[in-house]
Amino acid sequence: MVRLKTANNAAFRLSYHLVLVTKYRRKCLTKAMLEDLREKTAQLCKRWGCEMVEFSGEADHVHLLFEATPTVEPAKFVNNLKTVTSRAIRKNHAEHLSKFYRKRVLWSGSYAILTAGGAPLEVLKQYIQGQRKPLE
Repeated sequence: MVRLKTANNAAFRLSYHLVLVTKYRRKCLTKAMLEDLREKTAQLCKRWGCEMVEFSGEADHVHLLFEATPTVEPAKFVNNLKTVTSRAIRKNHAEHLSKFYRKRVLWSGSYAILTAGGAPLEVLKQYIQGQRKPLE
């Protein structure tokens, strides 16, 4: 059973799976950088009123599973996350990143964000279709 969260006049469960890739998909992320990214991402999630459920990554991308409230605009959150984490990582790991990039970049301009959790769409469609319609 899915536990809903509540706030004001809303009950919700908004889970997102975010994937960020490095610029040109360069394999530049180290273990230390991933640890820094995890910490900074947790701080940002808290600041935005989100909950970081899971975070991990490889040398050229990271995955973030987070839950948000209905007031959080995912695109604005993601853009802030990319900006803040890029700035912090470039500051703390400048020497290492200079081997991969001439300009001050880290993330690709694009990202993937998917809704996650809950019932599959077919189950939801059947549930909605099965609602009892008023007789009049």
